Amino acid sequence: QVQPVESGGGLVQAGGSLRLSCAASGRTFSFGTMGWFRQAPGKGREFVAASGTSTYYADSVKGRFTISRGDAKNTVYLQMNSLKPEDTAVYYCAGKGNPFPTTNPGDFDYWGQGTQVTVSS
Repeated sequence: QVQPVESGGGLVQAGGSLRLSCAASGRTFSFGTMGWFRQAPGKGREFVAASGTSTYYADSVKGRFTISRGDAKNTVYLQMNSLKPEDTAVYYCAGKGNPFPTTNPGDFDYWGQGTQVTVSS
């Protein structure tokens, strides 16, 4: 069973940066698409970014966050710059087989446990 594992979350002041990493083991073929979602307290899971044949970003993070695929199979990163308090959430890594990015969390088959990102004002 494949299991993505996130790392890199933490506490940062507004305006600061963090880099999230995700690596998924236990799968013999590569995810066509990997993405990042986030969930703030009391809110639903929200799309952040996805990378497959193309790259998509939520409007709220466009120009501040960058998603990239690693050289190793099934790895993905999220560079987050100019962080704002409203970026505070648990960030989840997700993967799916086909390479066509989507913003719908229901389209992703494999999920990590999440990593907390807290941005103080």
